[in-house]
Amino acid sequence: MLNYIWLALVVCAVLIGGWNGQLKEVADKSFEMANTAVLGIAFALIGVMALWLGIMRLAERAGLVALLARALRPLMRLIFPEVPAEHPAMGSMLMNIAANMLGLGNAATPLGLRAMKDLESLNPRPGTATNAMCTFLAINTSGIQLIPVTAIAILAANKSNNPTAIVSTSIICTTCACTCGILMAKFLSKLPMFRLAAVESVAQMKVAEAVEEKVLIKESATLQPMKWWGHVIIIAFILFFGLLFLRLVFPGMFGLEISVETAKDHLFIRCMKAFSLLSIPFLLSLFPIYAALRRVKVYEEFVDGAKEGFDVAIRIIPYLVAMLVAVGMFRAAGGIDLLSRWLAPVMSVLHFPTDLLPMVLVRPLSGSGSLGFFTELVKQFGPDSLVSRMAGTIYGSTETTFYVLAVYFGSVAIKRTRHALLAGLTADLVSVITAVIVCKIMFA
Repeated sequence: MLNYIWLALVVCAVLIGGWNGQLKEVADKSFEMANTAVLGIAFALIGVMALWLGIMRLAERAGLVALLARALRPLMRLIFPEVPAEHPAMGSMLMNIAANMLGLGNAATPLGLRAMKDLESLNPRPGTATNAMCTFLAINTSGIQLIPVTAIAILAANKSNNPTAIVSTSIICTTCACTCGILMAKFLSKLPMFRLAAVESVAQMKVAEAVEEKVLIKESATLQPMKWWGHVIIIAFILFFGLLFLRLVFPGMFGLEISVETAKDHLFIRCMKAFSLLSIPFLLSLFPIYAALRRVKVYEEFVDGAKEGFDVAIRIIPYLVAMLVAVGMFRAAGGIDLLSRWLAPVMSVLHFPTDLLPMVLVRPLSGSGSLGFFTELVKQFGPDSLVSRMAGTIYGSTETTFYVLAVYFGSVAIKRTRHALLAGLTADLVSVITAVIVCKIMFA
């Protein structure tokens, strides 16, 4: 499906740009986006990828990934029946989902790419997405997030009386979107056009060998039991961060001055902000400490894991260039504006605010573009208007679907994406519809 969409974006960009007299803008945008894909995204990812893949290596060697997967095994087995319960992919996917929920984008992407690599080790058809991959991408493109930090920041910067009002609506929308995305992925995988043919026994043997190798690695990491004083250190470390959490949520209890912004926030918002602030330092220190207590050579293992970061960043460059160039050309040609004008009459009949159309159409294609449209809506209608809150809810509960697919599938050289795009766009559509309905009920 991406073959046809990519071709349509490029051809339509040239045709529309030629008709509108914007061929120069189209050409300039193609070079700009190609440069952005390589220097602005791929190379910028190398350092972050190296850091988190190194940390993930420590977590895997220490047995933490397997422990996390085992704790939530019933739920993950229900969603991903194709993945063995003890496989590291389960833990990697869980950590990615948790990072997304807390709004930790810098951590979520490397963890998600690691999960894709683990899932690829189970893939008997290199180059073709598995059902587990498509379901995992549907969860990612549904934009699970407890606190839409960016949207709240835009509303607050424009002097909103209650910028956190969209938290509850975003949680409702992202929950509905994620559920529908998973169900759609499961449904589409059973259709004849997306169903996978039976694999040969040789391919199945390769998968079995990969699973066995992964399990052996995991088991070898848990051979060294932790001493009693190691448990004391871990408990003390967790209690210390618990104390830091209480200081952030209830600063008055510790004799600290309460800022005006903190005083305005609800208790739930303060808790989520504290979680977001403490989670990365907590993980960056907990994993090495736990691994060291399990007698893992932390420095050597971290360096071995970090080496993968450069390879992954280089591998996704062709996929990023292809997708970002096509999207940039289409936007520069005026394709989004044209679609908005065509769809406006239909949306009016459906009582959908036509002012939201440009942002809704751009959101699956470009994060920066949709952020620009959202900012313009807030300035035009005011931060506490119904349209602005709808836009903030949509922005906080959706994702840049095409970008996510390009990065995640590019990291494991998947070219046949099957039903992943349809499932992701379904999640986006459900989120948009739910946002309009819920915001009308709560704010109209």
